[in-house]
Amino acid sequence: MLPFAVIFAFGIAYLLQRTELWTDALLNIVYSSSLAVGIIILSFVDEYKGSINSLLFGDILAVGDRELILSGFLLLLCIAFIGLTLRTQLLVTLHEPLAIARGISVSVHRTLFIVLLSLVVAVSIKAVGVLLVSAFVVIPACTARLLSRSFSHYVLFSASLGGFCAVFGIIISALFDLPSGPSIVAAQFSIFLSAIGLRPGLNRL
Repeated sequence: MLPFAVIFAFGIAYLLQRTELWTDALLNIVYSSSLAVGIIILSFVDEYKGSINSLLFGDILAVGDRELILSGFLLLLCIAFIGLTLRTQLLVTLHEPLAIARGISVSVHRTLFIVLLSLVVAVSIKAVGVLLVSAFVVIPACTARLLSRSFSHYVLFSASLGGFCAVFGIIISALFDLPSGPSIVAAQFSIFLSAIGLRPGLNRL
């Protein structure tokens, strides 16, 4: 899975350089197409030991020690990467021409970011499934965007909200015997709606 994630990341970076499409649009195209092709291939594999249902929706209770160690390592790696390149990432994200003018290798930083993101997604698929993993990436970030006034606050809020929703969703899942992945996404969506309601009051402060 991880080698494929790295190849996937380099493919995305290559397509970003060759096209003028928005990053989100290109990611959705490749993500949806890869999911469709993967399910078609698995439908022809008789000896596949898993199930399409677990692949699509995951099972966070099936995560073993190996996945936990790998997740912890990736967490430290992502913290180090963001901490060391925060200002550069901010400049590349908000004003790419200025980043190029200052001699920043935009393609290198973008590729490294996409590779890390792909590895995190690949590790997360077993826990939450391929259909819900995008929600884990997008919803906390969008919620943090509604509540943040600076890029550093945005990074901290998105990470904190993601961790809080994961714990809260697992607790709700255990109490009411619900699927863990969808419970976490439901918790994320609830906080997102709350952030929309809080935003007018924050803007007046």
